[in-house]
Amino acid sequence: MGRVTERRKVIRIRDGAVSSRPDTLVAEEPLEIRLDGKPLAITMRTPGDDFALAAGFLVSEGVLAERSDLQNIVYCAGATDGGTSRSSGFESGGGSNTYNVVDVKTAPDVTVPDITLERNVYTTSSCGLCGKASLDAVRTTARWPMADTPPVRLDADLLASLPDRLRAAQRVFDRTGGLHAAALFSEDGELLDAREDVGRHNAVDKLVGRALQNGDLPLSRAILLVSGRASFELAQKAVMAGIPVLAAVSAPSSLAVDLAVETGLTLVGFLRGSSMNVYAGEHRLTLRTAAVQG
Repeated sequence: MGRVTERRKVIRIRDGAVSSRPDTLVAEEPLEIRLDGKPLAITMRTPGDDFALAAGFLVSEGVLAERSDLQNIVYCAGATDGGTSRSSGFESGGGSNTYNVVDVKTAPDVTVPDITLERNVYTTSSCGLCGKASLDAVRTTARWPMADTPPVRLDADLLASLPDRLRAAQRVFDRTGGLHAAALFSEDGELLDAREDVGRHNAVDKLVGRALQNGDLPLSRAILLVSGRASFELAQKAVMAGIPVLAAVSAPSSLAVDLAVETGLTLVGFLRGSSMNVYAGEHRLTLRTAAVQG
């Protein structure tokens, strides 16, 4: 299986002094996800937790919702259909397994939606939604509407403490500086799980997929924290997993805010130190009132 990090030679310049040294880089390789034997999507990811990534991806697509929906996930040996070059990362010659192709087999009673024409495209690690036929195609009906979930009340001070806890869990980031991270916390601030990946949406998929495999969906009392910005896709993944709170250390997009308002998701951005912006779902936060200027 591919490594999480790789070593490369780098010319280092510091205060005019030049030296040569090896540097640790985050690994990035393609992963093709097949659904019941049919190619569905390709994403660039950091190898590791590939089965969880594929399962989480299919939760956000509305294919999987419960552990019983999933029969199994296997690696496929050899090249993709139609053949690929060795440099593509899908085959190493002789049909050997490169662990870059996974096939997700659903249970016999699972109805698979016709999503292949909309999603059977290359997706990069920074843009999980590239190739979607339209915005409406990703507004998938959630299995667990926010209005039906038990009420969650969070103290704003507790929420402010979570980025430091996420940062402490980023083991690979400490060596490379090149990974996004996502974590699930309980409403009491307990770290439930944390994952890293070159793509922020992959890190979230790994969390959600692991929860599906463990039979923990919906995550109706969890907080999802991401190390970067909060895009529409990440908001969608939270909603599809039944997560009531999405917090990000950077900015949300306008579509992420629209989706949060539409679905009842609590969306927090610019979570840094004791500061944060609450864009939707403020009813879940315990806030100290103050005079509003403006």
